Amino acid sequence: MANLPAPELRRAVADIEAMGFGTIWIGEAIGREALAAAALILSATQRATAATGIANIYVRDATAMMNGARTLAEAWPNRFVLGIGVSHVPLVSERGHQYDKPVPTMRAYLDAMEEAPFRLKSAPTPPIMLAALGPKMMALARERTAGAHPYFVPVEHTREARQILRSDRMLAPEAAVVFARDRAAARAGGDRYMNTYLGLDNYRRNLERLGWSAEELTPPGSDRIFDAVVAWGDEQTIAGKLRGHLDAGADHVAVQVLTSKPDVAPLDDLRRLAPLVL
Repeated sequence: MANLPAPELRRAVADIEAMGFGTIWIGEAIGREALAAAALILSATQRATAATGIANIYVRDATAMMNGARTLAEAWPNRFVLGIGVSHVPLVSERGHQYDKPVPTMRAYLDAMEEAPFRLKSAPTPPIMLAALGPKMMALARERTAGAHPYFVPVEHTREARQILRSDRMLAPEAAVVFARDRAAARAGGDRYMNTYLGLDNYRRNLERLGWSAEELTPPGSDRIFDAVVAWGDEQTIAGKLRGHLDAGADHVAVQVLTSKPDVAPLDDLRRLAPLVL
C-alpha cells in the first residue's frame, strides 16, 4: 500500500484511521522512502500513529535517520514510531553497500544515532524499535530501544521474544492475513509473500532455529509453515489467530492483508476485520 500514488495513499490511510486502527505501518524496500512516506501518512490523518516497519539503516547514515525521525516527532507529537533494521543482503548489495554482521552493525548505528547533533534542541526523540528475529538482536532491542518489531514469525517466536524483552519493552510482530475460506484460495493469495520471505536467509534461518525443517521451508513452504505465519479463513478464524500473538505476549499486532492486487489498498478486508480486532 505504501507505493500507491500519493492522493490514493492519503485517502486510504484516512479511511483506515476512520475504521479505528490506531497505527499505520510502512515498510521500505525499493519503493517510497520510509520517512517521507510517514510524513504523507501523518499529514493525511488526525490521530493515527505512523510507524516504520522498517527504515533500512544502510540507506541513510545515523544522523540523517535520527534527525529525520526528530523532525517527524516534532511536527506530529506522539504520533511517530521509528522502526529500524539491517534489512537483507540482496537489498543492501543492490544499493552498493557492504552488508556486515547484523548485531554489531546495529549497536554501532544506535551509538551514532545517540550522538547525532540537532540544532532544534526542543525536538523530541520518538520511540525507536528494532527489527529483531534472533535472540541477540532481541536482547539489543531490550537493552537499547523501546522494543521489537519481528516480521514473518509464528506465535512461538512471539512467546520467545516476550521472554527476552521482559515486560517493559514493546513487542509488535507483523502478521499476514488472507481472507479465504479454503486453503487453495488462501495459498493463491499468500504464496507470493511466502516465496519472498522464505527466499531470504535471515527469515529462513530464524524459522530453522525454531525447529522448522529445510524441507518445510523450501519456497513457497509447507502448508504447516503457511498456517503458522499467515492467518486465513473467515473473520472469526483470522481474529482468533491474531489473538494468538497477543496471548503469547505481543502488545500490538501489525496486520498485513495479502491480496492478489498488491497495488490496491485492501480497505474492504480491513473494514471486515476492524470490529473483531480493535
